[in-house]
Amino acid sequence: MSYIKVWIHAVWTTKNKKPVLLQDKRNIIFDHIIENGKEKSLFIDTVNGHKDHVHCLFRLRNDMTIMKTIQLIKGESSFWANKNKILNEKLYWQKEYFAVSLSESAVERVRKYINNQTEHHRKKSWQQELDEFIRKYEFNDFNG
Repeated sequence: MSYIKVWIHAVWTTKNKKPVLLQDKRNIIFDHIIENGKEKSLFIDTVNGHKDHVHCLFRLRNDMTIMKTIQLIKGESSFWANKNKILNEKLYWQKEYFAVSLSESAVERVRKYINNQTEHHRKKSWQQELDEFIRKYEFNDFNG
């Protein structure tokens, strides 16, 4: 048996960054993402976000890629939200996403950062946050 422990911090936006994830509804979707992850044997640690984007901290399974994991999370969550009419309009995710690996020592700090999104976005817009990610991780081709 192979043993791996790779932590991933992923971020994705709603289609065209449309602010459809209102406070009372987004927590329903985020809770569903975690529960559905358990059913699919995905270890999703933390999910939170703001009205136009989602942060997700998960551990990568040894038989999955980052792309496949994020596709499962995004695809199933939008399907479920639309089928159950969770939002007042259809939920579509942007195709692109941001993902970085974390050291074990950074997990608690990133978990706190994700859980503090409401407060964080009182001071900083998604665009400002994205610009910081691009600079910090030296991405030049992400347009979330």
